Amino acid sequence: MNNNVRIVIAGPRGRMGKEAVKLVQEVENFELVAVIDRKNNGMMLSDVEGLPNVAVPIYSDIAECLGNVPADVLIDLTIPETGYVHTKTALQHGVRPVVGTTGFTKEQLTELKSLAEEKEIGCIIAPNFAIGAILMMKFSQMAAKYFPNVEILELHHDNKLDAPSGTAIKTAEMIAENRPEQKQGHPDEKETIQGARGADFEGMRIHSVRLPGLVAHQQVQFGAEGESLTIRHDSYNRASFMSGVKMSVDTVMNLNTLVYGLDNIIN
Repeated sequence: MNNNVRIVIAGPRGRMGKEAVKLVQEVENFELVAVIDRKNNGMMLSDVEGLPNVAVPIYSDIAECLGNVPADVLIDLTIPETGYVHTKTALQHGVRPVVGTTGFTKEQLTELKSLAEEKEIGCIIAPNFAIGAILMMKFSQMAAKYFPNVEILELHHDNKLDAPSGTAIKTAEMIAENRPEQKQGHPDEKETIQGARGADFEGMRIHSVRLPGLVAHQQVQFGAEGESLTIRHDSYNRASFMSGVKMSVDTVMNLNTLVYGLDNIIN
């Protein structure tokens, strides 16, 4: 009997996707059975120059893929619009999604959670797969009880589509659970250049930086009378996210609902 977790990866040409293919190859009980890519439909992954040398089929249509290939888990590392369609289709086919795409709306998350519970299967959507980033968010949530004045600075590569990042938004949401909404800075402050103070989330400010050479970095800066506290996390390459991907695949097999954020599964 084959007890391997059969995995489909969406987005194999991306930097994260290539790392995920490598991860699945390295983990003993993981088995890559297909990939989903908007190009190269009908080819084998091993036949495409620049992609990992793995003999699995490439599909451009997720419904066709999941209709033809028995799978347990979908790892989706695409973009929000595509990721939502992939996640919904996977759940409809009884396949458990592990999604690293950010930008889902609250309405979409509610819909996907209802579908997961209807199908009684797990789904994990993670703004960040780096374990250190999850700890950074949890530590920041703890600190906010004692340091309610806080600003978030997130820095990413210049090809990132969304701003602020999903990690920054998730961090702000977690901090807000321990921090009353309040306006920060001078009560009469004025921006001489619009946007100089960053985005406003319940009175705390989020600043986004996009530069070549960066990967994924976030600093949460707390201030109080006579002291400050800085909590920072840095990802220097995409391999840093793979421990969280593996944890998510292992965990999603035992869930029957949608979980948003690895902070909800890490002890």
